[in-house]
Amino acid sequence: MITTTVRATSSTSATGNEERAGELITALAAMPAEHPERSALRDKVIEAWLPLANHLAARYSGRGEPNGDLAQTAALGLIKAVDRFDASRGVDFAGFAIPTILGEIKRHFRDRTWNIRVPRRLQELRLRITEANGTLTQTLHRAPTVADIAAHLEITEEEVLEGLEGARAYNAVSLSTPIGDGDSATELGDTLGAEDNEFELAELRVALGPALATLDEREQKILTLRFYGNLTQSEIAAQVGVSQMHVSRLLARALVKLRGQLVDAH
Repeated sequence: MITTTVRATSSTSATGNEERAGELITALAAMPAEHPERSALRDKVIEAWLPLANHLAARYSGRGEPNGDLAQTAALGLIKAVDRFDASRGVDFAGFAIPTILGEIKRHFRDRTWNIRVPRRLQELRLRITEANGTLTQTLHRAPTVADIAAHLEITEEEVLEGLEGARAYNAVSLSTPIGDGDSATELGDTLGAEDNEFELAELRVALGPALATLDEREQKILTLRFYGNLTQSEIAAQVGVSQMHVSRLLARALVKLRGQLVDAH
């Protein structure tokens, strides 16, 4: 990810190294861009300030990203800070570098670790809520409520809930994830519901009662004998006392009425 040849120093004297790092960035800021020694000095500056980047990266350890990736991301932020630093603005380098490095780390989490793409606004809101939750837990000595977080961030409770809902997209679980033990073991995907045609039939049965009530008594009897009694048209004709042809016409007319009633009901 980072192609610079800079290596981190494993152990240093804190005070001495801070002074040396400060001297190096001051010298680099004063050196003209076209100076032949600027590239070498730039590498020394990055090396001197790399412990700061590693320290900031370590604060985000254990959040699902490899420590090596976090260190490289922080180092990239440091390089950007070195290249963009302007001493004439009156801000010391640490004050400029820290938010630059943290911004790069947060951008890494925002852009790389979301399994399901959600709007960037919700990604950023999720990070703000996470930070607020940690801060409030320390100050309140309890888990903060939605109202606490909303007041702290100066947003509405609805926005907090929206951010929490969006946070569910941060990590996805495979449908092949095993659940249960022994004989009851299965996969997560097996527990998901499928389309159930019985629901549609249940709705149809509910609507069928009022629709049947719109038919006259003879039509209701013919339908009952045909579809509940499973009688043929000839058998129905014998029971009702009309011809088989007339039963056919009555049956067709009753079905048209029912169909119209059911369509209107939906």
